[in-house]
Amino acid sequence: MDKITVVGVAGGSASGKTTIIEKLRGAFPEDILVMSHDDYYKAHHDLSLENRAKLNYDHPNAYDTDLFIDHLKSLIRNDSIKRPVYDYTIHNRSSEEVIVQPKKIIVIDGILILENQALRDLMDIKIFVDADADERLIRRIKRDTMERGRSLSSVLEQYRNSVKPMHDQFVEPSKKYADIIIPYGGRNRIAVNMLIEIINRRIK
Repeated sequence: MDKITVVGVAGGSASGKTTIIEKLRGAFPEDILVMSHDDYYKAHHDLSLENRAKLNYDHPNAYDTDLFIDHLKSLIRNDSIKRPVYDYTIHNRSSEEVIVQPKKIIVIDGILILENQALRDLMDIKIFVDADADERLIRRIKRDTMERGRSLSSVLEQYRNSVKPMHDQFVEPSKKYADIIIPYGGRNRIAVNMLIEIINRRIK
């Protein structure tokens, strides 16, 4: 395989990162692999479900970023990896692993991927998806209640206690490291088309 292109897609929780990534999948259906930082939340088998639910999942220390970086380096070397699987319903890493093969384009997705310099150094293109805070909260409520089995009260409590403070402390400041900032997420067709064209030029 020719040189692999690594695209980092960062931004606040529910900012529209997934929408942009789906558009990239549509543009490069055979050549794209998506690696989510969220799959690399640390395991907490020693804690009860109640205590795991109280952890701050929006702080850099919540992630096993060293393993994420090691796996990304392996993929860049054209080696396969065994990716962990995170179960949001129990707030813990599951016992499953998924064998992942490298692709020509690797998209890494996560709110804090631009916060870590070692991770940034592996990216060829760094994207930050910008969205209004109220809109992000509405999207997060819909996603976490409908897709992740969470109650409305737990989503709002987590947002107030950790999501917003961590966004202000870590996520928003990392925007300065982006090569491209995309406002309005996946609805910004001009920016998405520009990104697709940049990737196209790199892989040809």
